[in-house]
Amino acid sequence: MTGRSLITQLCVGLMLIISPLPASAQVAGTLVIAGNGPEQATIEALARAFEKANPRAYIDILWDEDSTPVRLVQTGQAQIAVTGMKDATLTASQIGWDGLGILVHLSNFTKEVTTQQVADVFAGKVREWSELGGPETRILLIDRSRTQNIRETFESLLGITGKIPGTAKVIGPDDTVVKTVVGTLPPLSAVAYVSLSTGLSAVSNGVAVRLLPVDKIEPEVPTVRDGRYSLRRPLLLLSKQEANPLVETFIAFALSPPGQAIVGELYVAMPTK
Repeated sequence: MTGRSLITQLCVGLMLIISPLPASAQVAGTLVIAGNGPEQATIEALARAFEKANPRAYIDILWDEDSTPVRLVQTGQAQIAVTGMKDATLTASQIGWDGLGILVHLSNFTKEVTTQQVADVFAGKVREWSELGGPETRILLIDRSRTQNIRETFESLLGITGKIPGTAKVIGPDDTVVKTVVGTLPPLSAVAYVSLSTGLSAVSNGVAVRLLPVDKIEPEVPTVRDGRYSLRRPLLLLSKQEANPLVETFIAFALSPPGQAIVGELYVAMPTK
């Protein structure tokens, strides 16, 4: 068990002791939640905490980076899809924010980038770091699976949907992305986009990577929360528009103080009203 997992379990237990769901809010049945992005650990922690507060409820999590969670909800195979973009046919409930960090090797002395430069890099228009004030090395693009919600949102934010070159190296999990950036040495220098918590954790643990400021704004929790850091995506729970007490109760839990405490461990919780 990792230190992060132990901390998550302790926080879940403490939150349930301090703020259990009222008996009137308890529900029963099976809920299927589908996803394919970096949110799995958070959704699993929410699910286990919800089950402890609702002993007659069971949550089945379907997580596959090659799956299409929205389609699974539309066809009735799941009741909630975890994603970063809305769908016109489904109801969206936001439970937090995730920053998209631009990750490079620690030796890459590129000072900062603009949003447009990030778009140009990932669209293949800029191929040398020296064009951005960096080293005389070629840019190695690291992309994510085409079905992953983090990729879909990243492309949409930058206006480069379908424009990332096919020569980009496609990698799934965030942790593997970090290892690839660390292991890519001159004459290449890699760049990737990762969930902010992954990037910040790697930097704080002394991994040989850094996160580039975008439009002179550092990628940090406060700047993601207030929107100054523009590369951010909402954490959305999508469900059918028809009433479903189990779905509604789970979403309410995710937005409650105990649920938001869990979300805030790896992501940016919603602002308190």
